[in-house]
Amino acid sequence: ISHTWFLSIIQNEFRTGKIDLDSTMNLLEKLQISFDFAHVKHVFKKTVDKRKAHTINIEDFRAIYRTIVHRPEFHELFRAYSPNCKILADTELIEFLRKEQYETEACETTALEIILKYEPIEEVRKRRQMSFEGFIRYMSSEDCSIFKNDHRTIYQDMNHPLCDYFISSSHNTYLISDQLIGPSHLWGYTSALLKGCRCLEIDCWDGSNNEPVVYHGHTLTSKIPFRSVIQVIDKYAFVASDYPVVLSLENHCSPKQQEVMADYLESILGDKLLTSTIGDTMVTQLPSPEALKFKILVKNKKVGTTEEGMLRRDLDSHGETGEISEFENMSDEDETNEKAPLYPKSDSSKRKSEHRPSHPPRKKAKIKKIKIAIALSDLVIYTKSEKFVSFEHALANQKCYENNSIGEVRARKFVTHSAKEFVSHTSRFITRIYPKGTRTNSSNYNPQEFWNVGCQMVALNFQTPGVQMELQNGKFLDNGGCGYILKPEFLRNHNSTFTPHNVGRYGKPMSLSIRVISGHQLPPSNLSKTNKADPLVQIEIYGVPEDQAKKKSSVIKSNALSPRWDETLSFTVQVPELALIRFCVEDEISLVTNEFLGQYTLPLLSLSKG
Repeated sequence: ISHTWFLSIIQNEFRTGKIDLDSTMNLLEKLQISFDFAHVKHVFKKTVDKRKAHTINIEDFRAIYRTIVHRPEFHELFRAYSPNCKILADTELIEFLRKEQYETEACETTALEIILKYEPIEEVRKRRQMSFEGFIRYMSSEDCSIFKNDHRTIYQDMNHPLCDYFISSSHNTYLISDQLIGPSHLWGYTSALLKGCRCLEIDCWDGSNNEPVVYHGHTLTSKIPFRSVIQVIDKYAFVASDYPVVLSLENHCSPKQQEVMADYLESILGDKLLTSTIGDTMVTQLPSPEALKFKILVKNKKVGTTEEGMLRRDLDSHGETGEISEFENMSDEDETNEKAPLYPKSDSSKRKSEHRPSHPPRKKAKIKKIKIAIALSDLVIYTKSEKFVSFEHALANQKCYENNSIGEVRARKFVTHSAKEFVSHTSRFITRIYPKGTRTNSSNYNPQEFWNVGCQMVALNFQTPGVQMELQNGKFLDNGGCGYILKPEFLRNHNSTFTPHNVGRYGKPMSLSIRVISGHQLPPSNLSKTNKADPLVQIEIYGVPEDQAKKKSSVIKSNALSPRWDETLSFTVQVPELALIRFCVEDEISLVTNEFLGQYTLPLLSLSKG
């Protein structure tokens, strides 16, 4: 049957006898299988080179199809469940689903759905059976992806307060290359939003003609009008996700241009802009992502409380400014100052503070006053930026709608020396981490160490590829890719004693065993003229320190088309809720260096069995 079906689809193309490479590609598309151009080209070339021709006949095509599509590992599986090795009856498919895919609920309906969806041969489909062709298409489909199907949609409770979620966050979103001389571009905002990013950073400075501009201050990065940035955000904010977007303003504008900013925010974003509290004017708890659907929130410094701002709602506050006093040199927001001492310079206080990094300054730090336009201040409702002094200070004074930004260097010290206080802090207040100012090439830090203590907004340079962004993208595949992921209970509970270095009773050890079976149509090595590579698979676990692990498969020599390993790698994971697993395929170039071929990262708990 499959032979007749195959011929019926392809014979038309061979009316004139032979076909070239382009027609071969078109035919493969018509047969609805995924293929890689480089590999097909290579197999095609091998076929025609023998005859010094540029075209193939119908038998050649069949051989190419089998080489690319009929993977032996699929055939072995199929034969194990198909008594005649030609057809799977629905009952045999059910047995396969239960035994191999751990679908304990699988029944006749499940099997029929799969047959109707993937079986290409009509006669077989009508008999409620599955041919090897259907089996291949099912095995290569999204339904057999290693990523759990029900995690592709929003499945978590979205009614907790905002601070209970990890929030996908970007740093200097306007940059698309380095931090010093690279271009600033609206595409930075578009692409971050399309990737599901929910917290964007906007660096605002006074521009000419009373038009605020966005760029990395004191550098040669190019400037874009603030107005254009807001227009792009208005257009793309809710394409990838319905949940709220937070605009983190790093505001260097004069009060006059801050008013212009406020006007643009209101006129361009309209109803999307959150300008008042939801329900109660008294804010005792942050609202949930669900309650803030399709809303854009402004994160900025603010004069006074949200309640006071609400009383002014209907008054015209143009021309009015307020003043904020804060300690001068405990710089958080101002990244150029990241290198500055955290405490007033004096040897005795410096030595003490190194041992106890979360104490407020010993000596009177210089106080600076910041002017803020009331019109902009009043647009800040649930995300008021507050200078971080210490964990004790925050616990005693900070309101639930006030949040802190902490530079990675200072935050890393807290992770090491005061993790318990850090976890307690992030269970109550939104905390944003940003890269140190010396990362002028837009490199990223490892976000995992800050997720481990519950930091909600771990801001990364989205424009820089690498392991750090792969972890970010992998983590936020979860929960339908909506940009909000509910933190584990031990990072939400105010009385939690969890720390990443000592998980204690919070550990739920899980044993994980992964069988690396095979690869298919891997990218060939850059060094190879013949489409080959010497691939190996490295599996990495990222999580709390004791869960960090790496294991490697053996190397398969010169085979990028269909390397076969059949090796099992095992791990024990203490805190699965925080763990990510990264599959990395490399090409062994020499005993000391490997070339990266590809990777896939996902949350450990989103792994599908089978």
